[in-house]
Amino acid sequence: MESDIQTKFTYLGRTFNSLNIGDSSAAFSDCNSDRSGEFSTTSTQSRRLLTATLAGNSDDYVIEQLVSDLQSSSVDDQKMAAMELRLLAKNKPENRIKIAQAGAIKPLISLISSIDPQLQEYGVTAILNLSLCDENKELIASAGAIRPLVKALRIGNSTAKENAACALLRLSQIEENKVAIGRSGAIQLLVSLLETGNLRGKKDASTALYSLCSVKENKIRAVEAGIMKPLVELMADFGSNMVDKSGFVLSLLVSVAEARVAVVEEGGIPVLVEIVEVGSQRQKEIAAAILLKLCEDSSVYRTMVAREGAIPPLIALSQSGTSRAKEKAETLVELLRRPRSGNTAARTSDVSD
Repeated sequence: MESDIQTKFTYLGRTFNSLNIGDSSAAFSDCNSDRSGEFSTTSTQSRRLLTATLAGNSDDYVIEQLVSDLQSSSVDDQKMAAMELRLLAKNKPENRIKIAQAGAIKPLISLISSIDPQLQEYGVTAILNLSLCDENKELIASAGAIRPLVKALRIGNSTAKENAACALLRLSQIEENKVAIGRSGAIQLLVSLLETGNLRGKKDASTALYSLCSVKENKIRAVEAGIMKPLVELMADFGSNMVDKSGFVLSLLVSVAEARVAVVEEGGIPVLVEIVEVGSQRQKEIAAAILLKLCEDSSVYRTMVAREGAIPPLIALSQSGTSRAKEKAETLVELLRRPRSGNTAARTSDVSD
């Protein structure tokens, strides 16, 4: 499997990493837990769990009973068992291994394929919470969870889709799962969620795509799925709360020529220049890094960037940005000012690797 997250290029004797744009962890820190509607622990739905606990039964005993009920012929019993396992896995990290060891993973995966929307949602969410334990990720993937999660991403309710995206993200943190997830059809669905989902859905989709697109073939899939249009639109909307996330995803994608062509075709250059001018320090750094990669091998793109008025804000960034931003801005200004030789008309070699 080819993973090219550390793509490098050299210009004017300096070596740049396409992702050397600061710490992305803060931008992608909120797609790792069950954030769907809570169930009150005093509700009638959780009465059995409370009763068992008050009677002195251990979590182990309760877990065994709940796992057994997952395979009940009663849909109501299955729902209650899945809901309570979800809560046990969410609220007590030590229960995540216990639940997996009790044999819950396969029956929960079966619930993900249910035609009952609520049962599907509970199954997805329980699997998400179990996947928060590193020891469970491989177990979940090897038990066949990827395709049912992708199905939930396609036909589930909004919560099921969002939690499926998060669960796929967790599974993608095992490197060998990234290609399997990409080949399962997840990329197209995540791009759709990025474009049409609510704010949480967009955040979850961008986070999952950022993880999956460290693999080159998934980058190509994302571009073919039309990811550039929503990325550029979200970066252009400073009120979207998605500028940083979208920028990090784009910075990963532009290591492939197809993405560079697509971002220009979607009007990305004016948006990136505006971010360099008025964005936050981190946003300016991301935009400068993307513009530098666009301009490295294309005189056509250098001309377009210069004509957008990029040089003045880049000069300002070179004087007041972070150390990484200053270096990228200085190099990009030198590149934009470099005399062009020969025919400046568009050439195929200008936009290809």
